[in-house]
Amino acid sequence: MDPDEFRRHAHELADWMADYLRDVGTRRVVPDVSPGSIRRSLPGSPPETAEPFELIAADFRERIMPGMTHWNHPGWFGYFPANHSPPSILAEMLVATVGAQCMSWQTSPAATELEQVVMDWLRQMLGLPGSFTGVIQDTASTATLVALLSARDTALAGTGDRSAADLSRLTVYTSTEAHSSVAKGARLAGYGAERIRGIEVDDAYAMQPGRLEAAIARDLAGGLVPACIVATVGTTSSTAVDPLRAVGEIARRHRAWLHVDAAYAGAAAILPERRSCFDGVELADSLVFNPHKWLLTNFPCSAYFVRDVPALLRTFSTAPAYLRTAHDPEVVNYRDWGIQLGRQFRALKLWFVIRSYGLDGLRAMLRRHIALAASFRSWVEAEPGFVVAAPSPFGLVCFRHEPPSLGADGAARDRWNQRLLERVNAPGDVYLTHTVLGGRYTLRLAIGQWQTEESHVRRAWELIRGAARDA
Repeated sequence: MDPDEFRRHAHELADWMADYLRDVGTRRVVPDVSPGSIRRSLPGSPPETAEPFELIAADFRERIMPGMTHWNHPGWFGYFPANHSPPSILAEMLVATVGAQCMSWQTSPAATELEQVVMDWLRQMLGLPGSFTGVIQDTASTATLVALLSARDTALAGTGDRSAADLSRLTVYTSTEAHSSVAKGARLAGYGAERIRGIEVDDAYAMQPGRLEAAIARDLAGGLVPACIVATVGTTSSTAVDPLRAVGEIARRHRAWLHVDAAYAGAAAILPERRSCFDGVELADSLVFNPHKWLLTNFPCSAYFVRDVPALLRTFSTAPAYLRTAHDPEVVNYRDWGIQLGRQFRALKLWFVIRSYGLDGLRAMLRRHIALAASFRSWVEAEPGFVVAAPSPFGLVCFRHEPPSLGADGAARDRWNQRLLERVNAPGDVYLTHTVLGGRYTLRLAIGQWQTEESHVRRAWELIRGAARDA
């Protein structure tokens, strides 16, 4: 494909992309396909000769797109948002065109220095202390693993009573509502499943500091070493907020690394009125939040902040001869700030987004989503037979339908709500997901897509009420 052909096809694809962004709300959110149907529609062996790009593009439209789930549909209320936006998409196009590998300053000086600038912008936007330094990771799962590895090495290299620490004695603490990536990351970091402590939560599904303190006391009495505590701001099931200040004070007393998982809800801290969810964050050693969830930036883009950069580098730095450059003593080489050696130029899309919308625009979107969630919650609370299952500090509302006819039969109520969810999702213009809270099957409506308006939330409520009547 020569430059002129590329230009022609690029313009055609750009037109398709613009139409898609405009019309995505007319599609089914989740495709109505059966397992294996897409694969069966594709050739089983590669082509021997080159195929025309027109045919490839047509197959994308006619064979691939009918099997895609549209996370940026305005009726997407499942899981958490995975947002994008036109400026972010344009930045991704430029990144793909330049094709740079940004593992070190030398390999792309502008990419490294823009990342330094943009991450400090984010730090200021969130109101984080100046002692935090940021780096872009791919996902929050990776960032949490980075924190667990840093905590491991810090504990093993500790002074005083930690000098005799060994990996088999290190323990990790997190709430029973923490994301599954915490336990997975701890195992990958070598802590061992038997050293991961799930700390009980309160009625709002937040970690109980007293239970945490008691668990640490038991482990210390048994000769174990508290290495890492993972607190959550915005748990996956219900967006519960662990008490960071109380947890942080416990971490400081026991010299345990405190990592804060704010993957979804951390974005809300750009709102001054929501920054209280970060009260005590200055006691943390690291924090992660995902601009690709609620700040209009394409996946993947995860912001990881760390207080002790030398501790991070001790775990991850590497300097074989073929990577060394004359500038190394005076520059940042992000290859040493995480697991990956190769790095994409992810700072560009974040830079495009922040500049295109400004803090005012981003804050207005978040406030709109939070207000829509508050409206939806009020409708649930006012409707007979429906109950709200958890606090709703951000854009997520958890709820159940509990018709009096089912009495106190919890299993029957679970089956009823499962059927209700299936009926709500069946038409295809909205999509909700579920969780389990307090042992009960619970529906989740997560508001966070950039094109979602009140009409889409009202449509979801209309379907929910109708399903409750007919289930």
